[in-house]
Amino acid sequence: MIEIKHKLTGKVLLKVEAETLSGANLSWANLSWANLREADLSGANLSGANLREADLSWANLREADLSWANLSWANLSGANLREADLSGANLSWANLSGAKGTFIFNFGVKLKVVK
Repeated sequence: MIEIKHKLTGKVLLKVEAETLSGANLSWANLSWANLREADLSGANLSGANLREADLSWANLREADLSWANLSWANLSGANLREADLSGANLSWANLSGAKGTFIFNFGVKLKVVK
């Protein structure tokens, strides 16, 4: 059992019956403010998920489906985004410093660079 907790309060946001989040189906989940720092979300389905202000720093999101996800204000610093699908994702004010990957943004992706 994996518990995903609020990054400030520690409140459990979601419980997943699995040993790993790699390949997990978290589509349309409300994970705003979640603490997913260093989580292995490789190949996970996060399409449409609300990850607003989530801490995804140093997370492995390789080949993850983040299409139409709300990543506004999320911390993606150092994250592995290689081959991740970001089509239609909202990346407004997201921190992508040090993130790894080739970023090809399709129509509908919102991106603002945070220095």
